[in-house]
Amino acid sequence: MTSLISVSGAAVVDSLENPRRLLVARRSAPPKFAGMWEFPGGKVEDGETFEDALHRELREELGVDVRLGSEIPAPQEAGWPLNERAVMRVWFAEVLDGEPHPLEDHDELRWVLLEDGEETLGLPWIPADFPIVQALLDQVAARS
Repeated sequence: MTSLISVSGAAVVDSLENPRRLLVARRSAPPKFAGMWEFPGGKVEDGETFEDALHRELREELGVDVRLGSEIPAPQEAGWPLNERAVMRVWFAEVLDGEPHPLEDHDELRWVLLEDGEETLGLPWIPADFPIVQALLDQVAARS
């Protein structure tokens, strides 16, 4: 049996204490996902924790250092299913250093208002990320 690929993702918000805006990233590749929006992040490499991978990926993809907050609870212990071979765990994150820019894998970044669920949910998300977006919005609304 093949082990699952582990992916670490970030819900980058303007403030961990009082999140109002979410940074979303538009994929530039592969072709089937190009133009769709996602949480920045990437594969966990051998010997890395999910958190270490997330810090590395955000430096590589966006050029930022972040402070991690709470994890968005997934329906499965392993994480959010992306496909039959991969799962993702997603943490809230706040930028500590750097200005986010699309350096790898993305052609646009955008801040969306969390209170405007229609704006956020109306983006063409990668299908596997959509339930995570809904869970994020529910979690932020429950804090208010």
